[in-house]
Amino acid sequence: MDLITWIIIALVVVIVIFAIATYNRLVRAKAQVDESYSGIDVQLKRRASLIPNLVETVKGYAAHEKDVFEKVTEARTALMSAKSPGQSAEANNQLTGALKSLFAVAEAYPDLKASQNFQELQQELSDTETKVAYARQFYNTNVMNFNVLIKTFPNVLLSGPLGYHPAEFFQAEDEAKQDVKVDFGSSPPPSPANSESSQPSEGTSLPK
Repeated sequence: MDLITWIIIALVVVIVIFAIATYNRLVRAKAQVDESYSGIDVQLKRRASLIPNLVETVKGYAAHEKDVFEKVTEARTALMSAKSPGQSAEANNQLTGALKSLFAVAEAYPDLKASQNFQELQQELSDTETKVAYARQFYNTNVMNFNVLIKTFPNVLLSGPLGYHPAEFFQAEDEAKQDVKVDFGSSPPPSPANSESSQPSEGTSLPK
């Protein structure tokens, strides 16, 4: 074989090796994105599972706060039905805002704040939101690495034809980036008159 033939063969081999290596890198990077998002999804489902018990607990003391309960329930439903990281992030931010309103209602009910069941639910939600924040950071780092990988040359020559497109970040609103925390250490505001007559039992159990 002449020199030109050897050069062509060498170029073909180089291209094949490059294609295989690039494909493997893309597969690994996409798998890391998917795996890290599953970590967020687990925590979001855990957070959503706490909502029904929380709502029922608060209802026992403030049944008239229907608008607040409806907003929390709607946000939970949106979170459970989210189909993408973007939708999940939006629904989670909505739920965070609704929970802040719910905890604001609880401020007016000293007996509710003193309820062991309520305190346990509040702590569970706070812990879960912290885990969501860590999972979000890990996921977004993997998304950034993946998006850079598919957009840089020469990877971009193969990423598009192979069907690899930029992944969605899990965005949190500025206020939602902070854990949902309510300080019950300060002196409580006066309890509404009807709160004295509302003394439910604390039989609601925490989800496992």
